[in-house]
Amino acid sequence: MTTTTPDLQKVGAFAQQVGAALAGGATAAMMVIGDRTGLYAALAAGGPLTSAQLAARTGTAERYVREWLAQQAAVGFVGYDPADDTFTLPPEHAAVLASDDSPASMIGGAPVISGMHRRTDQLVEAFRHGTGIPWGEQDPTTFEGTERFFRVGYRNSLLSEWVPALDGVHDRLQAGARVVDVGSGHGAPVLLLAEAYPNSLFVGYDVHPASVETANRRAADAGVSDRVRFEVNHCHGYPDQDVDIITFFDTFHDLGDPVGAAEHARHALATGGTLVLVEPRAGDDLATTLATVPMAAVSFAASTFLCTANSLSQPVGLALGSQAGEARLRDVLTAAGYSRVRRVAENDFNMVLEARP
Repeated sequence: MTTTTPDLQKVGAFAQQVGAALAGGATAAMMVIGDRTGLYAALAAGGPLTSAQLAARTGTAERYVREWLAQQAAVGFVGYDPADDTFTLPPEHAAVLASDDSPASMIGGAPVISGMHRRTDQLVEAFRHGTGIPWGEQDPTTFEGTERFFRVGYRNSLLSEWVPALDGVHDRLQAGARVVDVGSGHGAPVLLLAEAYPNSLFVGYDVHPASVETANRRAADAGVSDRVRFEVNHCHGYPDQDVDIITFFDTFHDLGDPVGAAEHARHALATGGTLVLVEPRAGDDLATTLATVPMAAVSFAASTFLCTANSLSQPVGLALGSQAGEARLRDVLTAAGYSRVRRVAENDFNMVLEARP
């Protein structure tokens, strides 16, 4: 047996790469702290600030704040001036970290990562036995982070880009359409549609009762509960018929039996109705995805923890994964009886497919 002596320079370079990955995981947890304590928002509102000044503005303990700021400076999130011991959050960084309302916000993704960390033991057992993990068993921060992170993209693109790209959907919504959303979660995209199209009626279904409760509360808070409701039901179980538009927002790949779900949707659609899939952007093979999708590393991690695990917890367990790609999704829709499928839009994070029988 021959052994190969490792190249020590390559070992060192890879160790640095692993160190950066560990720093990223640690920083995600620190981002949750900065978000929930208001540290990012306070830095964005006024700086430069010392740790004592930031602690006073946020009602937090200075010693913790001092250590948090040091870590944030170490990863380059905040700037540090040793002359007066102050810290600054540049406006470009604030756009990403300090508010969900920013079109560039990514802070909502941090709770998803921290939620993964709290489920590692459960996932190890799933690896060993091939079992699934239902969505409802994930850490509660996963639900929070999923809503916050994806809502930014929906707010940026749904009404301005995606709906106009769909054939005739804007006109139907404006005139008054019947819309079903499957896997609604907290209902963010449905509420955006309901506010923009007051003549249409919307119902969202999800198997997770706590998410349905939250979505109905969101609808009441938005003042649209007269035309929006959310109910607990499965992707094969909702009773609606003659539906104009059926949507799956970042949920289709999570299903155990997406072929059956698409077939059920086809039977529920009215003549001329439209099925809309909003899915994570991905290539049709791993090499293309790795080369072209900026968030591939995060997407595959989320797919391992959340998407694939949820699919494997359900009957059939097809486990498309979050990076299924357009060709694989087309195959599923064709098997479900759709003869016309087209990709109508995409951005850095999502692609939108329109399907008709």
